[in-house]
Amino acid sequence: MSMPLEPSWPDIAIRLALTMLAGAIIGFNRGARGHAAGFRTTILVGLAASVAMIQANILLPVSGKTPGSFAVMDLMRLPLGILTGVGFIGGGTILKKGDLVTGVTTAATLWLMTVIGLCLGGGQLILGTAATVLAVLTLWALKWVDVMIPREHRARLVVRCVAQWNVLEEVPRLVEPMKYRARFQEQRRSPDSENTDYVFELSWRRPERASPPVELLQMIDRHFPVKLFELTTDNGR
Repeated sequence: MSMPLEPSWPDIAIRLALTMLAGAIIGFNRGARGHAAGFRTTILVGLAASVAMIQANILLPVSGKTPGSFAVMDLMRLPLGILTGVGFIGGGTILKKGDLVTGVTTAATLWLMTVIGLCLGGGQLILGTAATVLAVLTLWALKWVDVMIPREHRARLVVRCVAQWNVLEEVPRLVEPMKYRARFQEQRRSPDSENTDYVFELSWRRPERASPPVELLQMIDRHFPVKLFELTTDNGR
């Protein structure tokens, strides 16, 4: 169902109400999971896009125009500017620390909410509603599929022991039967003791819902004391 190019105040009220409802539904998912762009932020982003599209409709001169004349009018300049601005907001939600990247899904959610706001603000109510339903399906239902997909994990492992070169061969050999891979990175001698730190990069493929590698660390610790274990990858949310 499309709304008229010259919206009345009831038409505008319907568009704004549906935009806020869509933003509330999608934003609740992000807010409930503790993400930076949560309930109110998602509503405001969608509302801004919707108001911009309504403004474009209001400013669109239609009197005396033939249907073919709209083909040469640059109607999307304002909405495209809104999408560009939201790109900066989305970029601010993405954080990177070494190999650890978070906030990608939040940024994509803000961008999608902007498009939904443009649809609802422009009067494309069925398209905007369908996009909202698909967004909720993706963020809620498909999350259970996403967490079951095996993905690459990496972590930094530091073991401390008396200097001995067999550590470089023993640690990879110990973790291999458990389907882990260990790659030696560096050796650091402790200035206040005779012990030496050996740094390895661990990698493995497991679903996101898999439990932490506690058994692996316990097994390594029986042979070489574990000083540090730090995850260096994340799922991007």
